[in-house]
Amino acid sequence: MEDPSKSPLPIGDIKEALQNNNAAAAAAMIQEYLDKQDNIPLNIGITGESGSGKSTFVNAIRGIDNSHETAAPTGCVETTTEITPYQHPTHPNVIVWDLPGIGTMNFPADKYLQVVGFEKYDFFIIISADRFRENDVKLAWEIQKMGKKFYFVRSKIDHSVHDEERSQKKFNEKVTLDLIRQNCVQGLQKQSFESPQVFLVTSFELHKYDFHKLEETLERELPAHKKNSFLMAMPNISRGIIDKKKEALQSKIKYLASVSAFIACAPVPGPSIAADLTMLVTKARKYQITFGLDNKSLQSLADSAGVSLTDLRSVMKSPLSATEITKDLIIKILCFSLCAAALIAAEEGSRFIPIFGIPAAMTLSFMSTYKALSSFLNMLADDAQSVFTRALGLDTSV
Repeated sequence: MEDPSKSPLPIGDIKEALQNNNAAAAAAMIQEYLDKQDNIPLNIGITGESGSGKSTFVNAIRGIDNSHETAAPTGCVETTTEITPYQHPTHPNVIVWDLPGIGTMNFPADKYLQVVGFEKYDFFIIISADRFRENDVKLAWEIQKMGKKFYFVRSKIDHSVHDEERSQKKFNEKVTLDLIRQNCVQGLQKQSFESPQVFLVTSFELHKYDFHKLEETLERELPAHKKNSFLMAMPNISRGIIDKKKEALQSKIKYLASVSAFIACAPVPGPSIAADLTMLVTKARKYQITFGLDNKSLQSLADSAGVSLTDLRSVMKSPLSATEITKDLIIKILCFSLCAAALIAAEEGSRFIPIFGIPAAMTLSFMSTYKALSSFLNMLADDAQSVFTRALGLDTSV
């Protein structure tokens, strides 16, 4: 597959289309570029021995709990007996693969990568509930030889911390976590890994322990064209992730506004506003889902955080949160914004000005679309921060 990061926006072709008075073609080129960027595939391979919490982790990074209708089956016995792909529920270009443990009869260690189809995965996460064993190390070495990334995740840390707390009179969580991490690292060093990095995680509370470090490491080490797919699919486990999502979405608004401007080249009134409304609805829905502010995501968050849906709704201020986003709703919001309404009216009126009318309409269309999308994004990002804070029971005054 061609690397989209090496196929930037076709500026030359767009300029040529505009020189030939073909603004529609220029708009289509920008839209095609954006669509490709939004649909770059990301395949994550999750492997580990039976009982390591692998399937629960598969569900957690997809932002769902084990009871969800599309969840990977979990249990106290081996539940993963074949290679199973799980699409992300809101970002279908991201697929998390639940792989059987290495070293079983059907998946022997020496043929594991060939059997699971090594080439399809962008990276691997190797999970263990205690220590990493010989087969885990063999797999890591083979992945390394083939030039792909792998990451060691020590799961069920909440259980280990709880057990340690019960057994010690003077319990210190940081000391306990450092000892667990050190024990895992030393075990891997004995297997000839010089500087192994181990992430301590509990799949039931991703905001705790090392998951944020794992997320930051993956974002840093993924190829440039894969980072956006990864970031958009990640659950909101920190304020930092919400900010990064907002920044990534904001960077595309200028391109969307340019599409609106080129459509505004049409010498007749009407088509530009209709196209803009469709775009505003589509992107507002995307922002809502990306920030987990749709009704399904909010209910799932309420269930997992042990708070009521009413509590989460109480901190939301945007009319775009926890509702069905329609053209009527967008029009209503725009009408409340005098500036946005004035820009739209001026755009349509400017078409009738000889010579300068169409360029003026294009400029006003760019401005109105840019302002509206930025406003929607800011409102929803702010609500996402408030919901995250409320779900975790954090002090909102901090």
